[in-house]
Amino acid sequence: MGGEKDRVLIIGATGYIGRRLVKASMALGHPTFALYRPEIASDAEKVQMLIGFKMEGVTLLQGSLEDKDSLVVALKQVDVVVSAVAGNHLRHAILDQLTLIEAMEEVGTIKRFLPSEFGMDVDLMEHAIPPGEYVFKDKRVIRRAIEKAKIPYTYVSANCMAGYFLAALAQLGHFMPPTDHVYIYGNGDKTDKDCIWVDEDDMAMYAMMAVDDPRTLNKTLYLRPPANILTQMEVVKIWEKLIGKELKKTFVTQEEWLGNMEKMPPPLQIGVAHLYQIFYHGDLEFEVKGPHGVDSHDLYPDYKYVTAEEYLKRFA
Repeated sequence: MGGEKDRVLIIGATGYIGRRLVKASMALGHPTFALYRPEIASDAEKVQMLIGFKMEGVTLLQGSLEDKDSLVVALKQVDVVVSAVAGNHLRHAILDQLTLIEAMEEVGTIKRFLPSEFGMDVDLMEHAIPPGEYVFKDKRVIRRAIEKAKIPYTYVSANCMAGYFLAALAQLGHFMPPTDHVYIYGNGDKTDKDCIWVDEDDMAMYAMMAVDDPRTLNKTLYLRPPANILTQMEVVKIWEKLIGKELKKTFVTQEEWLGNMEKMPPPLQIGVAHLYQIFYHGDLEFEVKGPHGVDSHDLYPDYKYVTAEEYLKRFA
């Protein structure tokens, strides 16, 4: 395909996923823009990150999701918008994107919008238990607003971020793999549920490959690297092989897992709920069905994603 690449605006560019989206966008040759809030000037780390982006060729645009006029000015300079606004259970920050949708509707020239998702498919999670259900509800509100405004979109269902799930073998509140003991959600046998473990850099690259792909227009893109569709026990065995040691295992029943929830602080309660959905309810065990769903491996079979084993080798 010839012609110039679409101009891409990243919202939340200094965040955990946002910074990776900037990197992927630049790597694919898109003229890349990053929106930053005025108050970021008081955060030394984020300022340095933004300046680093600028030195690599990213155009910085000042604006805020609370200031529609600033969004309109920014949107008139780009073709595609990718949002990585972080969720916040206290303030329902995902809903800040409603102003962005209003601004896109006013401008009327945006070719594609990827809202902040990068997790499980929210339209398949209407049964989710509290307190974890709030984020799915908020993201569904955003989806319906996009569709009502008739803004071209791609929803990225990225499933489980490796840094939050794979790195610690899905141990709640930890981000490095254990070397002595591990909690297993279930029986550790064939009845256990699959999880889909995805490296965050791969999430960003898949998303950016999709922004101008006609096959993902008005579709949900499911990130499903085949080698990374594994049960927790399969991941634990990979880690044990890498370190040459068998971990002591405690098998946790569904009743025990949910029974611990009330004893934990609210942020961890959300984690308990999400792990329940994946490892006990089996919400990542589904087939991608058309016409509105597409599988990343079907679309991009030659993309060299990071396998679970390759990821865990970093820690061995």
